[in-house]
Amino acid sequence: MLCSFYDIAYFQRPPHFPEPIEQFALHANAEQINLGRRLFYDPILSRDSTISCSSCHLSFTAFSHTDHDLSHGIEGRIGLRNSPALMNLAWSKSLMWDGAIHHLDMQALAPISHPDEMGENIAHVLEKLQGQPSYAAQFKHAFGAEEITGEYLLKAFSAFLVTLVSSHSKYDQVKLEQATFTPQEEKGYHLFQQHCNRCHQEPLFTNYTFQSNGLPIDTTLQDYGRMRITGKKEDSLLFKVPTLRNIQYSKPYMHDGRFRNLTQVMKHYASNPQCSGPLSANDQVDIIAFLHTLSDSTFVFNPKFIAPREGK
Repeated sequence: MLCSFYDIAYFQRPPHFPEPIEQFALHANAEQINLGRRLFYDPILSRDSTISCSSCHLSFTAFSHTDHDLSHGIEGRIGLRNSPALMNLAWSKSLMWDGAIHHLDMQALAPISHPDEMGENIAHVLEKLQGQPSYAAQFKHAFGAEEITGEYLLKAFSAFLVTLVSSHSKYDQVKLEQATFTPQEEKGYHLFQQHCNRCHQEPLFTNYTFQSNGLPIDTTLQDYGRMRITGKKEDSLLFKVPTLRNIQYSKPYMHDGRFRNLTQVMKHYASNPQCSGPLSANDQVDIIAFLHTLSDSTFVFNPKFIAPREGK
């Protein structure tokens, strides 16, 4: 069995963060977390054993997928949306770009069962896991039961995912009075508060609502966002506001990955009065300088988040 990194309960709320949403994963033990980490990196979850969760959520890119606009699945299939970055999920009341999932314990069901992602079903996944002695032993160690169940599988995932907390960027150091912004970063911060903070609220840099990003619909994808879930016309082209933490690492941007860099993103918002209001070219550069202070290298390079190896 894989050795655990975790000697005590791993989840801890950063002192400048709000209280998280109460859920099982906050109280998960070391064995459950380590099991979830192993599952996250194992392609056995897909129908043809070629795609794992990490295929679209790479730790070194803030658990996003930088080399594809849209997610890629089994048999070379292409998904509908850009793979979102994964972090600070203990504070999220809904998941997915359209809010289709309302609880972290249920999140893994969507990619496992989606025909363009893993194309598998839970019953067959459980059968495959039960057939591997190392998994049978690890589930028993984590949950104290002989049988691997769907509940334990999903709880193991959420136990690992909730540990993906990013709170050690330069911005955080400034807030904790351990560092100071440069003059350009300070100016960008004030511009950000004036133009961007309505949706990307500190300290999590999202308000977890669904908003229009001012983009016209991609006529190929025909993705109407939140309306696909609610069926309400007023939800047409509304997408979940993503966190801006580690945005330097998580390109391309927007729900369909249409922007390759932050300069393109800023030009879009600067030209759309309903989104941010007028921003000069210098203003845009200054805001980007501030956004870079949200980069957390200790998060993206954390050895506790990478693919496990025997004995590690």
